[in-house]
Amino acid sequence: MAIPPPDAAALAALNRHFGFGLSDAELSEIGPAVASTFAASERVEELYNATAPDAPDRAWAEPTDNPLGAWYVTTSIPGAAQGPLAGKTVAIKDNVSVAGVPMTNGSATVEGFVPRRDATVVTRLLEAGATITGKSMCEDLCFSGGSFTSKPWPVRNPWDPTRNSGGSSSGSAALVVTGEVDLALGGDQGGSVRIPSSFSGGVGHKPTHGLVPYTGAFPIEQTIDHLGPMTRTVADAALMLGVLAGVDGLDPRQPTTVDAIDYTAALGQGVEGLRIGVLTEGFGRPESDAGVDASVRAAVDALRGAGAVVEEVSIPWHTDGMAVWNVIATEGAAFQMIAGNAYGMNSQGLYDPELMEHYGAQRITRGSELSKTVKLVGLSGGYTFKAGGGKWYAMARNLAFELKAAYDAAFSSYDLLALPTLPFTAQPLLGYDAPLGDYLTTALSMIGNCAPFDVTGHPACTVPAELVDGLPCGLMLVGRSFDDATVLRAAHAYEQAVGGFPAPPASIPAAAGQRNS
Repeated sequence: MAIPPPDAAALAALNRHFGFGLSDAELSEIGPAVASTFAASERVEELYNATAPDAPDRAWAEPTDNPLGAWYVTTSIPGAAQGPLAGKTVAIKDNVSVAGVPMTNGSATVEGFVPRRDATVVTRLLEAGATITGKSMCEDLCFSGGSFTSKPWPVRNPWDPTRNSGGSSSGSAALVVTGEVDLALGGDQGGSVRIPSSFSGGVGHKPTHGLVPYTGAFPIEQTIDHLGPMTRTVADAALMLGVLAGVDGLDPRQPTTVDAIDYTAALGQGVEGLRIGVLTEGFGRPESDAGVDASVRAAVDALRGAGAVVEEVSIPWHTDGMAVWNVIATEGAAFQMIAGNAYGMNSQGLYDPELMEHYGAQRITRGSELSKTVKLVGLSGGYTFKAGGGKWYAMARNLAFELKAAYDAAFSSYDLLALPTLPFTAQPLLGYDAPLGDYLTTALSMIGNCAPFDVTGHPACTVPAELVDGLPCGLMLVGRSFDDATVLRAAHAYEQAVGGFPAPPASIPAAAGQRNS
């Protein structure tokens, strides 16, 4: 496509933006030189189009039976005839590309986009024998821990449809917990695998950062992007992680090598002799429900009864971890997810040029339809970046080393940390037009224990603890970097100790679904 040369007004605007101080005469003089550089861009487009794949023809449909609003679209894409996941169905969070199937990422700004390529994790699931049965709803650009910001409709909690299912992997949690699929894929930047798993009563594992390739998923912020399994049992999470894990050579979040580990084999080792530190700062937070704290302590007691050595441990940095995450997640996401049209620049990963163009255009024309949480990120992060030139983001990324070192110091004495996944149970489902205070509280107030581990990248798994007033809550187990096997081993031992996890009521009111305007 020929790039039109910039007119005087466009050059003047760029001159003001960068503070170059060029006179009108100087701008007129340099204009032809600027236009001459576009030939390289035009040639790159020709070369790219010569080899870029076309989207495959895959059948999909809008859901007809969707009482919780958990499906975005349904499909049936069979995988290999044999493999570790043969015969299992899987839902893919709708921020992850399935070629030929619409992807909206819960947002009007992405609506209408159809990926050309499968994400690496989708390829791996299909090669392992799984059948993809659809795309699950997620929150608007995945920036909410509630389940009411998604377009075109919210997702309801399987235990009580008047409450939210948690976000941002809201549909994945609801579908797997109700048994509509065997497995689900989620994403996690501030807790978005663990939050809906805890609120909805499922198992959610956030792998070590870089263990599972993020290639082909819609980014928020490269340093905190994760994909992980969401399941009903720990055994299924371990099986799925074994398929997902490993370097693909296309994701700059990953190290150059990752050891191949049989996560399923590790489950049978039990917890005899494992040392578990009960993280003091994870309990009794200002937002904590005493019933949730008590339920999680009872879960820890079950691990003690199974042979683990359990002691209290204080890590004061855990409380300050939220400030570090907040700066990264606002300033970093404003720079990458919003201004950078999801991918940004300056990394060597595989990009999605079609998504960048589509979203980049629609976030301008349909930006008014974005959620209040995304608008908060753009305004806050954009302002602080302009005010400080990026210094606060740089400070936060530097402090991330200190935050990680504080947890790692505890891991010199303990194999795992234990704490509540969330401080309370699922809250009432709000409308899209809820007052700002209620909106932001419901969307973001639960992430305090989850988000710091997105900054440090430690593996963290949530499993259901005892119900609190008839609603699920979660025990979170956190381990050393790339020691996901020990995290899953302890989670499985807990599941065995309590005799399995409860299932939600079988009946769901037929009128539970509604659309977000």
